[in-house]
Amino acid sequence: MTKGLFITFEGGDGAGKTTILNQIYEELTARGIEVIKTREPGGIPISEEIRDIIHNPLHLEMEERTEALLYAAARRQHLVEKVFPALEAGKIVLCDRFVDSSLVYQGYARGIGVDEVYAINKFVIQDCMPDVTLYFDIPPRKGLERITANSDREKNRLDLETLEFHEKVYQGYQLIRSRFSERFQTVDADRPLETVYQDVFKRITALLNK
Repeated sequence: MTKGLFITFEGGDGAGKTTILNQIYEELTARGIEVIKTREPGGIPISEEIRDIIHNPLHLEMEERTEALLYAAARRQHLVEKVFPALEAGKIVLCDRFVDSSLVYQGYARGIGVDEVYAINKFVIQDCMPDVTLYFDIPPRKGLERITANSDREKNRLDLETLEFHEKVYQGYQLIRSRFSERFQTVDADRPLETVYQDVFKRITALLNK
């Protein structure tokens, strides 16, 4: 069975990863490369509905373990319906967030525990980890400033969190990046969008040429 290439895009809110992912997808598609783009939570109807529940700004009473389990449920259905079949067909999968986001946001920033959240997700992912994770590194304050300036961006419950929470997210990514250093590649996201795009495109081209 041919295995495709699983590339995930990670980073704090406002890092620009979604914009870059869309640009990379368009360029690879234009070159005739078999690639799909998707996101977490979401990517397929069931998971998108779970996303709406998680991100609803009215759901402020949501408990952190409930949140972690909802993310895991959305991830499982997304993998089964979309990611696993694409990888088995030998396609490139570009995914906006994956298990690392749960480890960082719920495990570290929410204080549940990275190992506890990882244990939940090991059951979900069946050892399916990304081949490469591109981490978009930007100071939390600058990322939040981008969100404020972008009127077109989807606003969700996480946007209501404090700067302190987003700083914990940033710290969590440094921890996870060190733990999974063999697959993490750090992208300096505190640069003009075109510069970041060219950097990421070179990295992905190098992966495809291996």
